[in-house]
Amino acid sequence: MEERRIEMGLIKTDESFITTKLDDMIAWARKNSLWPMPMGISCCAIEMMSFAGPRYDCARFGSEAFRFSPRQADLMIVAGTVTYKMSHVVRKVYDQMPDPKWVIAMGACTSSGGMYRSYSVVQGIDLFIPVDVYIAGCPPRPDNLINGLIEVQKKIARGEKPGQAQKVYIQEPLLIHERQTSRQA
Repeated sequence: MEERRIEMGLIKTDESFITTKLDDMIAWARKNSLWPMPMGISCCAIEMMSFAGPRYDCARFGSEAFRFSPRQADLMIVAGTVTYKMSHVVRKVYDQMPDPKWVIAMGACTSSGGMYRSYSVVQGIDLFIPVDVYIAGCPPRPDNLINGLIEVQKKIARGEKPGQAQKVYIQEPLLIHERQTSRQA
């Protein structure tokens, strides 16, 4: 007969098992299986497409399945210049996504209107949808989008609700040759 020791109300066995809270397990599953809804409106969309390609391999983070149906997506990546006419469409797509849903604003035009200071361009999509992560650049590099995806995953792991708490800003890194030329000047 197998001998068992009882310590502090627990039975010790040789079987493998894991105990956790259900909320933590659901957050872990959400964090590692984000399905992006691409809103490629202008030039930043090309960088978003390369983010999904083999060189940057977003499949490592569980986000390789771009969903073009908002009812199957939980992460909206808005990439490009949003006009007031287009903002109604972006909001409608956002409203059709199931909860919880997160938003990444990719590029200077999406975050702040960029160089377009005209009556037709929205000066930041946070005027009509809540944004979780802002990614700087014109256009931002795909590795910055990966950093933004990682920041969304961290927010999910911390248990934050979408659109709440602190906003995350991803800065565009200087390339090595840009640093050297700026020092020489």
